[in-house]
Amino acid sequence: MLQDMKVSDLMQLIDILKGNNNSQFCPWEIGKSYFIRTVTMHLIGKLKIVSDKEMVLTDASWIADSGRFHNALKSGSLDEIEPFVDDVIINRDSIIDATLWKHLLPNEQK
Repeated sequence: MLQDMKVSDLMQLIDILKGNNNSQFCPWEIGKSYFIRTVTMHLIGKLKIVSDKEMVLTDASWIADSGRFHNALKSGSLDEIEPFVDDVIINRDSIIDATLWKHLLPNEQK
């Protein structure tokens, strides 16, 4: 397997093992919708922009109460929704975890 790697691949592997991962890997996909949990709140929206430190969601809502988490992700049913009026900028350092939101984005207050 190592014999099939390019020099650039080996250099990247060395950087990763040293903890100097400067690769351009980014798991976020522009245009996809995400359920994002930050240290203080939950948000749902469509990813518009990703930078080194921030990301921008459009058609976003603060989810004050998701109800049972698994049920919310599986069915798209949410207990309390507060839509934003404009795009939302999120500091990426505040993100705990995120997952794709496979349902219509909520746009009505509930």
